Amino acid sequence: MLKKVLLLLAIGTALPAVAQVGGRATYQFLNLVSSTRQAALGGKNITNYDYDPTQGMYNPAAINPEMDNQLALNYANYIGDVNYGTASYAYLWDRRTQVLHTGITYINYGAFDGYDENGEPTESFSGGEVALSFGHARNIAFTNFHVGGNVKFISSKLEQYTSFGVAADIGLMYVYEDWDLHITAVARNLGTQITPYENTYEKLPFEVLFGISQTLQNIPIRWHFTLENLQTWNIAFANPNRDEIDLEGNTTSEDINFIDNAFRHMIVGIELFPESGFNLRLGYNLRRAEELRIIDQRSFAGLTGGFSIKLNKLRLSYAYSRFNSAATTSTFGLNINLQ
Repeated sequence: MLKKVLLLLAIGTALPAVAQVGGRATYQFLNLVSSTRQAALGGKNITNYDYDPTQGMYNPAAINPEMDNQLALNYANYIGDVNYGTASYAYLWDRRTQVLHTGITYINYGAFDGYDENGEPTESFSGGEVALSFGHARNIAFTNFHVGGNVKFISSKLEQYTSFGVAADIGLMYVYEDWDLHITAVARNLGTQITPYENTYEKLPFEVLFGISQTLQNIPIRWHFTLENLQTWNIAFANPNRDEIDLEGNTTSEDINFIDNAFRHMIVGIELFPESGFNLRLGYNLRRAEELRIIDQRSFAGLTGGFSIKLNKLRLSYAYSRFNSAATTSTFGLNINLQ
């Protein structure tokens, strides 16, 4: 029992960016960013509609013929010994069937020292989770709308406890090529545990997102705006470190208002030279910045950045995510054109 508690505490530490909302469901790794591009743009970016097959893992409506025979690999050394990665591939079957997409996401929580109820050392143990997805998208005839779906098979092993589940993503995207404008919405992780860890069936981390992005005319900049966790309005929380105590010893907690909640749903990002062989990416996650900043210390939590460079049929990319002064993450990506 103690080993299970220690493991759950470690997982909670490893997932700070989703702790307040994500702590209410299992399989939290499903909502981690899937690529360097997402990470650099603040996380959970869903509006790209181009060559990168990784985008189809987060928003199936983005699956398109330009992804044909593209392979994408991403790896992140998250926090401590926790590391995770993704691999995705898309294939254009024919113009009628269009693109078939597959992807895999894994996370390894590292090794843990085991102790019994008396505090005596036992065997070490580990934890890990993996999800295999299959996706497809279609253009709605005679419109600029695209609809897509993913089916995911999820396996989780935390010490001696195992679980298996299934989930689905559904996305809708509007692509207006004349303005290079993308507007999209996606519902993620609709599903259930088929086999629970013990006897209790837990909820999956269901999430609704909305995004919009556009490349500016005559300026090589693409801006991105994402609203996350739209299924839950109240995602802000009062930080006890900001309690105020008056001269009489009365404590006043931080006041969370409408504006606080509204801003914590927002993620913004920009890409410089988005269609060239070299581009720069910057992002800011407002919820991450507020929840993970250190009181009375400038930590730059929530800031992200990265770049990509194309070398013939390879595109190398890197992203740097800052959570606070004590926790940062580097994400590495490789896109390969197999044509």
